This record gives sequence, C-alpha cells and structure tokens, in this order.
Amino acid sequence: MMEGEAKRAARRILSLWLPRLPTDAHSRRHPERRDHPLAAILAERGRLGVAAVNRAAEEAGVHPAMSLADARAIEPALAVFDADPESDARLLERIAGWCTRYTPWTAPDGPDGVALDITGCAHLFGGEEAMAADLSARLSAAGFESRLAVADTPAAAWALARFAAPSLPLPRFAGEGIRPSPAKRGRGGPAKRGGGGNQADTLLSPLPVAALRLPAATVQGLAAVGLRRIGDLHALPRATLAARFGAELLRRLDQAFGRLDEPLSPRLPAPPHSVRLALPEPITTAEAIAEAVRHLLAALCAGLENTGEGARRLRLELHRVDRRLEDTPQTLAIGTGHPVRRPDALMRLFAQKLDRVEPGPGLELMVLSATEAGPLAAAQAALDGTTDGGTDGQPELGELMDRLGNRLGERAVLRLIPRQSWLPERSVAPASAFGPTFAAAPGGALWPADRPRPVRLLAPPEPIEVMALVPDDPPSMFRWRGAQHRVRRADGPERIAAEWWRRDGEPRDYYRVEDEAGRRFWVYRQGLYRPGVAAPWFLHGFFG
Repeated sequence: MMEGEAKRAARRILSLWLPRLPTDAHSRRHPERRDHPLAAILAERGRLGVAAVNRAAEEAGVHPAMSLADARAIEPALAVFDADPESDARLLERIAGWCTRYTPWTAPDGPDGVALDITGCAHLFGGEEAMAADLSARLSAAGFESRLAVADTPAAAWALARFAAPSLPLPRFAGEGIRPSPAKRGRGGPAKRGGGGNQADTLLSPLPVAALRLPAATVQGLAAVGLRRIGDLHALPRATLAARFGAELLRRLDQAFGRLDEPLSPRLPAPPHSVRLALPEPITTAEAIAEAVRHLLAALCAGLENTGEGARRLRLELHRVDRRLEDTPQTLAIGTGHPVRRPDALMRLFAQKLDRVEPGPGLELMVLSATEAGPLAAAQAALDGTTDGGTDGQPELGELMDRLGNRLGERAVLRLIPRQSWLPERSVAPASAFGPTFAAAPGGALWPADRPRPVRLLAPPEPIEVMALVPDDPPSMFRWRGAQHRVRRADGPERIAAEWWRRDGEPRDYYRVEDEAGRRFWVYRQGLYRPGVAAPWFLHGFFG
C-alpha cells in the first residue's frame, strides 16, 4: 500500500478556555463593576477563599486560592460576590450549545472550558485561524475573556490553551492536517511520535507538567525530583516513570502526543447527516432564505444517497448575526412518514414553515441535520420518468400525509389498523399515520378479506324501526332518523358474537341492504329470535 493511501485526515480539536468565567458572568449582570477589582468567594474548610478574580483584581495582586482577608489586605477596594458553581456550569453548557454554530461536536470541558471537534468544519469559516478569531471576537463582544488553541488531540489543545504563551500562533501538528496511520505512530518513549512529532515536541516540551492534567500530588512529586516541564520527561524510560509516578502519567503523555486516542463525547448526540452553509453576507429576504434551504437540501440528499438512506426527521437551525450566547437558534423541524431523499418533496414541507423565520438584521449561518434516517433503496424509474415509492406504493398519499403531519402535527394524522376482535367497533384501533410500516398491526391482525365491511361505521350504532316479513328475514323496510327506506336487495345474515371471555352483549345478525335509491346500509338485529319478544334493530354503517 502506498504511503499516501495510509494517511487519513487529521482530527482537529479546538480547546476554548474561559479563565474568568464567574467574574465575567457577574460583570454581564452588573456592568458598573467591570473595571473595578472583583472576586468570587467561596466558603471552604471554615474560611472564605477567593475562587476567581477579574483582570483588575489580578493586576492589583489578588489571585485565586487566597483567603478573603489576605485579598482585602492587598486590595481594600476589592468587590466580592458569592460564587455559584452550579450557575456557572449552566452558563458553560449554554456556551457549549452556542458553539454548535461552528461544529455539532461540542462539549463542556471542566468547569471553565469547552472542547470543539472542528474536523472538516474549519474551511466553512475560512480556515482554523479565521474560525478561532471569529470565536474569540464574538466571546469578547459578549464580555468573556477567552484563550484557545487547536491541536490534533484534546489533551494537547487543552495544554496549549492554558499554558502556552498568549502570542503563540495556532499550532498545526502532524504534517499540516495529515495524521500518520496507527502503525506508524511511535511507541518507544514519551516524546517519540512518527510523522510530525517534532512539531508536537516543540510546542509541548516547554510547558509545565501540570499541562498534562495530572493530579496535584503527581505534579509535586515530579517537581521534587527536578522534572518541572514536559520536555524533562523525554530522557527517562517509560518503565521508570510508571514505577515511580504511576500509569496515569504515561496515559496522559500518550494522550497529549496522540499515541492513545481520547474520545470526545458531544453534549448532544451528533446527527447522522448534517450540512452547513456559512453565508458570506447576511440574508434577510424570503427568496434568499428559500434558495439557501434548497442548496442545503441538495447537499444533504446527495449524502443520503451515498449511504442508501432517506430522511425521516430534519431540523433546520438558523443563526442570526445578533444572536446572543443565551439565545437558542431559530429552529424549523419537519418529519416524513417514510424515508425520503427527494429535495423537491422536502422543500415543499419546509416551505410551509419558512414564513415563521424572523431574520432580523440577517442570517449568517444555516445548519440542516437529518436527526433520523432510514434505509431507502434506489427506485426503479418507469417509462414516463416517474419512480415507484411512497406509502404502499402511493407516493401521492405519502406526500399528502407528510404535508398534513407537518401542518397539523403528527398526532393529528391517524390511520386505522385492524385489531383482533369479532365485534366491528372493537376490530379497529387508531394509530399514528407515521408508523414504521403502513400495514403493521398489534398481534398480527389483518383486514378481513373474506367478508365485506362498510367504509364508515356509526359510533355508537343508531336504533332503527324495521318491518320484516318473518322475524328471521332481512328487513323489507326500515325507518332511520325519521326517513323511511324501502329495501330493494338484502344479503345475510352474518352472525357475529363477542369473544368467549366477554360475558356482556348478545349475538348479532348483520344484513347488507340496499334501498330503492341505491344506498347501501349495514344493519343488524340484536339477540336471537324468541317468540313474543321483539328484538331491537340497529344501523351500524354505510357501504360506498
């Protein structure tokens, strides 16, 4: 195999660090305190300690982990507020959700960071440096101080964002975006790495060992023997490091240098198919928005065709230029009763909802995701150019169901499925029209094929007055709702009784009758014939 075939696209991780998240969040609520020394305090071990400080307090000499008394001695004008870790965690979760404008693969990283897997996404924003600059500028405009870095591994990106020099340009590991195959990754020593390892060594070696996310006791133990930087570990054998400081040190080293994969779980399940459109200029008109949706649908359906699938649920996210961190993007969702990958059919469903979009000053980003997909084989084209498909081979019916479901809600579109019971009113049950298959029924019940049934049933059956030549004969005339009907033809009886375990109700004798006007009815006599006892008659349904 050629070397070029063994290479695969590098995984690119952006680590976002918000070093002053608690104080920045407080300053957003109290702008008058932004330029004054400010600290978040937290009670710990019977004393009040400093949990976070803003830049003004740090320049005055106040640092986290100080006691409040020491901090006030250094800066008497220090303003304080109670730290709220739970509120900060909720804010970080919202920031991670806001970062999905760049990639669907985001997750909070510790109490003050967000990890973004930007593999294959950076080109949509002009490259990694342009994406990072845009992210930093938007956070700064929202009042958050941030630092970030991009690397091939989450561990390396985390270390560079927090411990590298602020002026360091965005690093690029492993040959400018090409990562070596697992067989070529070095495993000799902590710093050995094939194909681009020198660049990783150059960037990570000057950093303190705390950048490896080691426990404080391990960091202190390494410092006690003179191992203060990552580069100091290169000359020592792996066995010696593991014996002295434990396997955790080697695991963190391998994660940082890419010898051991570190999974990154997104905050929400990533959709199986997703496409993005970063607009060069904000759009506001309905025509431009519709054209952008068509472009996204064409790209999404092309990807679905490659995998032999069709979309069942689609979600369209629209990001405005003035969207704040705490705002959720505008979302439009549609669903289909069966897998679909025809852009024109899906566009007709979205067209029903595009009038709900509020573009405001303009939309700058649109994300279309197929949150649910199903297998869809290629359809055979007919001579007239049409293709088979849809619900039970009826594409028009399937499209009608989809349009009704998206306009009225899927719960409002129902179908009747057979149920195992002899009584007509119990032999059918309502079910969603968007089930997996159109003919599925509980218990394997099927529609009766050996006996005709009316297209409409009355619920409940309505009493009628009947005249018959003899008690066991079909009616020759009946009166229903004050109107008299003379019977021209009749067929029956069909005796139907309740299931043996149902002790209520009597047997019914059903007749199909047709009056002189050609209207056909389904009537029945309740109970068996008994001399001297008049059996009641009922109208139960109508034939087409």
